[in-house]
Amino acid sequence: MYNLSCYNPGSFILAGIPGLEKFHVWIGIPFCVIYVLAIVGNGTLLYLIVIEDSLHEPMFFFLSMLATTDLILSTAAVPKLLSNFWLGCQEITFTGCLTQMFFLHCSFVVDSGILLAMALDRYVAICFPLRYTTVLAPQVISKLVVGIVVRSFSVILPDVFLLKRLPFCGTRIIPHTHCEHIGVAQLSSADISINIWYGFSVPLMTVVSDVVLIAVSYIFILRAVFGLSSQGARQKALSLCGCHVCVILMFYTPAFFSFLAHRFGHSVPQNILVLFANLYVAIPPALNPIVYGVKTKKIQDRFILLFTLKKTQ
Repeated sequence: MYNLSCYNPGSFILAGIPGLEKFHVWIGIPFCVIYVLAIVGNGTLLYLIVIEDSLHEPMFFFLSMLATTDLILSTAAVPKLLSNFWLGCQEITFTGCLTQMFFLHCSFVVDSGILLAMALDRYVAICFPLRYTTVLAPQVISKLVVGIVVRSFSVILPDVFLLKRLPFCGTRIIPHTHCEHIGVAQLSSADISINIWYGFSVPLMTVVSDVVLIAVSYIFILRAVFGLSSQGARQKALSLCGCHVCVILMFYTPAFFSFLAHRFGHSVPQNILVLFANLYVAIPPALNPIVYGVKTKKIQDRFILLFTLKKTQ
């Protein structure tokens, strides 16, 4: 039998990046720059979308949701990483660990759902342009948003209870910069097969299914685009999807590498795994507003107008 303290551990130690402890101070610098970019970029994007009536469209509403979730995703991981690397604050309470894990995993699944909703938006805009406002009416968008959030909450909340049921009587050192479900479960001396199978099935039910549906939507989009007779119309339609495709690649590529390497890449060094796990929570939130700012003319124009007005004032 395990004693009560095993089921209610006081705290864990986040060891950081194994083997690179001497370089933690220097590694923290680019992560700090990336985090500041994420805060400034997404904050500016949200401000522009809120104040500009011309940006009150379904596409920009989904973009504002993406920016909000990106802020949550990066804030759940990067500040703790920086306090670890720069201040030596490696300790995290058990409750804090579960909270961090929940927000990291939940916001990641929400991000994936939003990218799927944005693919649906592009599909309707290109394949059914005359019915765009009817199909993506405010009540439809509200239901989509509620569905995305409820799905994410429902599939990630069990992770918390799956960890709370485990005893942690041995080491409480996590060889990572943040708490994630399987990484914490592996510290337990009990059978974690349920955690492993659930941790494997959640990405299949959510992220992988989202990727498949996004791919299907783009097959229909490309069929519609290449069926257009006008070269100009074809280029305009493709440019509408360009930034979305860039964001999809930036979001899913490091995440899938990290997921597959953790489960099947046993020969991959631990420090590489930890670095990639941090990249997929830091890089996309910083680059997404830049991609949309550069490739979306409406946002570009409002951004220039905002700073022009500030200078003249």
